[in-house]
Amino acid sequence: MTGQIIWLTGLSGSGKSTIAQGLYDILRFHHEIEILDGDDVRKNLSSELGFSKEDRDLNIRRIGYVANLLTKHGVHVIVAAISPYRAIRDELKNGLNMIEVYCDASIEECKRRDVKGIYAKVEAGEIKNFTGISDPYEEPLKPNVHLFTEVETVAESISKITKYFYTKKLGKV
Repeated sequence: MTGQIIWLTGLSGSGKSTIAQGLYDILRFHHEIEILDGDDVRKNLSSELGFSKEDRDLNIRRIGYVANLLTKHGVHVIVAAISPYRAIRDELKNGLNMIEVYCDASIEECKRRDVKGIYAKVEAGEIKNFTGISDPYEEPLKPNVHLFTEVETVAESISKITKYFYTKKLGKV
């Protein structure tokens, strides 16, 4: 049995990690499942990379490679990574057993939720090339699941993903 990749993309603060953890908490009772968090992977697998477009693309390809390896062993993988560039997401989506989930929230809402203080550091000039502010975020044109995390509850968002996940798993998508 091959696993699926559920790839959560969106701005920093859009709810990717929260939704990934909630989804994991539900699916882990019935499936082999793993979370690959973009921050953790960058720290442990891509620490030598910077934030140029090429480095960001390489980081996303690495996450895709690891996720794909896990799926070959029947593990479903939840990826929570900003993944700012559409072309690399589309490349992965076309080559992997992947569900693209767009966590859509306004930049204002993401700043309001900023538990790590990242947006404040950007505004203070301490962080350069930040996605959604001084670096682009290219929204998915046709995500498999579009979450509106600014107005949906976490439970509603997770429900939309699980509905699509099980529909795809049963071959109805």
